[in-house]
Amino acid sequence: MSKPTSCDVVVVGAGMVGAACALHAVAAGLRTVLVDRGPVAGGTTGAGEGNLLVSDKEPGPELGLALLSARLWHELTERHSLGPTAEYEAKGGLVVASGEEGLHALLDFAAAQRRGGVEAVPVPADGLRDLEPHLAEGLAGGVHYPQDAQVQPALAAARLVRAARDLGAEARLGTKVTAVLRTPDGAVRGVRTDRGDIHAPAVVNAAGTWGGEVAALAGVRLPVLPRRGFVLVTEPLPARTVRHKVYAADYVADVASDSADLQTSAVVEATAAGPVLIGASRERVGFDRTFSLPVVRRLAAQALALFPVLRDVATLRAYTGFRPYLPDHLPAIGPDPRAPGLHHACGHEGAGIGLAPATGHLIAQCLTGDRPDLDLAPFRPDRFPAEEATP
Repeated sequence: MSKPTSCDVVVVGAGMVGAACALHAVAAGLRTVLVDRGPVAGGTTGAGEGNLLVSDKEPGPELGLALLSARLWHELTERHSLGPTAEYEAKGGLVVASGEEGLHALLDFAAAQRRGGVEAVPVPADGLRDLEPHLAEGLAGGVHYPQDAQVQPALAAARLVRAARDLGAEARLGTKVTAVLRTPDGAVRGVRTDRGDIHAPAVVNAAGTWGGEVAALAGVRLPVLPRRGFVLVTEPLPARTVRHKVYAADYVADVASDSADLQTSAVVEATAAGPVLIGASRERVGFDRTFSLPVVRRLAAQALALFPVLRDVATLRAYTGFRPYLPDHLPAIGPDPRAPGLHHACGHEGAGIGLAPATGHLIAQCLTGDRPDLDLAPFRPDRFPAEEATP
């Protein structure tokens, strides 16, 4: 066992959100230690598609968080060269509707988003193939979202961790947190790990899908549940077959759904390396990683309905991951009054990659006593009734 380490803040979790929290904390002048039981991006981040979206956010607190993050992603890209190193692409998104009823709902949704500051440009049916030449014919129309972007999530998280270390943060990977240390009056005083204690007046819970477990170590409840999803990866294509992130309008409803049952909606996007990623499915089945052929077949069929050109493209692999789900679909961000010194930065479901910079920025403002740029009341970690807080 090593001697206890002292610092200003311990960040638990080296996924995208934890990496962003560590980077913003050390940039704010705080002595920072980042801890994870595995490698960088070893959980949800490593199984993500790398979506940086405003297009799927309805007006409200999460949209504000997404717009702040979109700006911060641009700043991070310029400061840390994420374009070439993390495949950052500000390529925009295209949401399409197959029928007139769905199109009317989509256009109403986009109009409300525009009032909230989103660039949302209606696209008539005869204009869809100007944006996506290989898109299926017969669609009713869509909306173009220029602010949507993409990164390769594992590379981006690794780059943010490296940037944090360059500023003086320490990363302890392969180190499991076994307890959150508290003083007799209940205040946080650090963490206990399987490699020794780390003393600090602040602990940030950025443990993603395991955020509820870390909260429990501090004696508080946070109802984070895993929501499983599959992604298909095609063979590399010689040219950009898909130019934007393209998805069907019903994807937004699936994201907002409270159902534990299986839901799938076509989400198709190319990557800088050449393969096309196909999602997205959602279901609450605990941490069951069992491969589901019916699910991936449904995803493939929905993708072909959007892009028939993919019919002769080989699928190389499929992978699964778990989104950290909270009952009201908002993350927990900020200090926990039940355990002074404990801060939460988890529960972003499938939006953690995109929302990470804003989350890290806001957490750093809380840690330094600055007034947060956004109202954190909707993200309060103690907002859930006790009976709802038990999985």
